[in-house]
Amino acid sequence: MMKLKDKFVSLKQRKKDQTEPKENKVQTLESNAHLKPGEIIISMKNIEVQFEVRKRFLTAIRNVSLDIKKNETLAIVGESGSGKSVLTKCLVGMLDENGRISNGNIYYSGIDLTKYETNEDWMNIRGKRIATIFQDPMTSLNPLRKIGSQITEVIRLHRGLDKEEAKAEAINLLERVGISNAESRFYDYPFQYSGGMRQRVVIAIALACRPDILICDEPTTALDVTIQAQILELIKSLKEEYGFTVIFITHDLGVVAEISDRVAVMYAGQIVELGTANDIYYDPRHPYTWALLSSLPQLGAKNEDLFSIAGTPPSLYTKVVGDAFAPRSSVAMKIDFVKEAPVFKISETHYAKTWLLDPRAPKVPRPKIIGEISQRVADIYSGGNKDE
Repeated sequence: MMKLKDKFVSLKQRKKDQTEPKENKVQTLESNAHLKPGEIIISMKNIEVQFEVRKRFLTAIRNVSLDIKKNETLAIVGESGSGKSVLTKCLVGMLDENGRISNGNIYYSGIDLTKYETNEDWMNIRGKRIATIFQDPMTSLNPLRKIGSQITEVIRLHRGLDKEEAKAEAINLLERVGISNAESRFYDYPFQYSGGMRQRVVIAIALACRPDILICDEPTTALDVTIQAQILELIKSLKEEYGFTVIFITHDLGVVAEISDRVAVMYAGQIVELGTANDIYYDPRHPYTWALLSSLPQLGAKNEDLFSIAGTPPSLYTKVVGDAFAPRSSVAMKIDFVKEAPVFKISETHYAKTWLLDPRAPKVPRPKIIGEISQRVADIYSGGNKDE
């Protein structure tokens, strides 16, 4: 039985624990200024992400490892639901409340981001070191607040400038992203801007803190072709000027060809192929990459049926056995249905996760259009008749 004195001490200690300020456990971020272009800025190791939905677990990311390099533009491509956005949300702590990183590590600036648990932790990352541009700018902008105040709020919060300094910096950013008459348009509301101009404002907000990494989550999907080209060119020029890394999420392989240094092809929560843009376009090795490229409308020819990928992606509520793409592939082998392929190294820059690269596998001819990509692209850019 606890003595009265012991009870008093216990109550006193509990009161002290409740009143004393808790130790700040936020880890100190190292500077990345010393990194040279091409050196690793983020390293993701064996990442698994799960969501609890109606008392069942959906595994959205399955054992993904990926190194991201300073100053590169990495494109992540794949069908809707392949895990592109979920993977990058892990970098800024923006998974839905029912989601969690259930395995793996993400190393950035000397810390493991998977250890972060609170908004206080993520405030040192989100926007300040890793910024995001979303598909619809109206989901990022407050329609009831003036454009200028939304930019200056970010600048004052993360960079500590006073009101006048923040205003001057905001106007400078608006000019830099191509907003004419920036000083007067500083006082406009979002509805007074076109879709393309709103996306430029979102880019200005993302750049306000001069981040190391800019995540572009399908930022041009809602824009027409002409404006899309302008936004892509703007991102490319700003990347060169500010020296940040770009992670570009898209399902449009035509866009990827315009901007990317490397390409990661995702399917059913895994990276199935990774390489330079030339590797992926001119020497693809995974059947899913073949299917994506074959379905590109830009490469279509007159009197030729546009290719479509048969079937649907697998349910990620259940464990995937073998190659997730096998049920939709015309070149799948028996082993694809029973055992997951390892990652095969094709070159120093090119990797693919398919049993077709095993020395014991039969030689499978690639789709006809894959072998013709080089010539079809040349015809498009030379103005030749690609319909012949």
